[in-house]
Amino acid sequence: MSNEIEIGRGKRGRRAFSFDDVAVVPSRRTRDPEEVSVGWQIDAYHFGLPILAAPMDSVVSPATAVALGNAGGLGVLDLEGLWTRYEDPEPHLAEITTLEPSVATARMQELYAAPIRPELITERIRQVRAAGVVVAGALSPQRTQEHWRTVVDAGVDLFVIRGTTVSAEHVSARAEPLNLKRFIYELDVPVIVGGASTYTAALHLMRTGAAGVLVGFGGGAAHTTRTTLGIHAPMASAVADVAAARRDYLDESGGRYVHVIADGGVGRSGDLVKAIACGADAAMLGAALARASEAPGDGWHWGPEAHHPQLPRGERVHVGTVGTLEQVLFGPGSTADGTLNLVGALRRAMATTGYSDLKEFQRVEVVVSPYQPR
Repeated sequence: MSNEIEIGRGKRGRRAFSFDDVAVVPSRRTRDPEEVSVGWQIDAYHFGLPILAAPMDSVVSPATAVALGNAGGLGVLDLEGLWTRYEDPEPHLAEITTLEPSVATARMQELYAAPIRPELITERIRQVRAAGVVVAGALSPQRTQEHWRTVVDAGVDLFVIRGTTVSAEHVSARAEPLNLKRFIYELDVPVIVGGASTYTAALHLMRTGAAGVLVGFGGGAAHTTRTTLGIHAPMASAVADVAAARRDYLDESGGRYVHVIADGGVGRSGDLVKAIACGADAAMLGAALARASEAPGDGWHWGPEAHHPQLPRGERVHVGTVGTLEQVLFGPGSTADGTLNLVGALRRAMATTGYSDLKEFQRVEVVVSPYQPR
């Protein structure tokens, strides 16, 4: 049965679904939420929570990376952010939160024009490592060749190559592109790479030897990629497509499992539930964690696309502060809008549908159930 829709006589398009378009269906069995496991493991690293903090200056500082690590998650440092450009980025973070909308993008472009300092990359990684938690740092594909040695020598545990979209084959007549397969093969640490939003793109990334693939393209709260470039990938379909690539690559490789991480569009607890239900092993959260009182953005949220020097594809958005990181992750919740107690909601959804761990919950029944959020 075809899922294609005729747009006009010369073009057809496949119908795709966002998290708002789908819902999880209860089954014949229920469980106690306390008996549900939400832990997962990638390579040699086990985490109590299927949550990664997105490498954005509004979300992750060395301190918040440590706090999330102690809570059971993984904070990913943006190694191209203010923390690696300035000895003390706090005044610049504070300034960004007070900028008038009309000048915010231009001023952010100025602040992020300062050079990345390798010694600060080393220092930020050292700060997190000293706390005894797993250390993860992110570079864009464009900066990986320049800074990867500094990152690895500093002692990173998980290396993240994250862009709006990352392909296994980048064609360029101006410079030698990053050869992902060779790079990952020669690296001594596991690599998470993305974003990818289609079956084919994800399968090619898995063949490079990546330990995990980030799924998403322009779907986050601070992205304007759909408006700027006309490109968008509804997340429920994207995660399900990449999960299918994982299944087929498992057979192709003779048993090598590549983790699927939803990255974008997971702003509330219900989105986290549905990301796992569609096949994700974990989710990378931006706005959801930017709402914590400890977040460096102080209620504001932005990503690297917002300060691109030539073509910004994001913006600084106000997400507000709803509670501490502890409350955002574990509650208690004082509102019913899905911004607090993310882990409690995931446990409750898994228990209500009768599943005891995340791998089982990926098999839960899902229905297409579009609705208009209030």
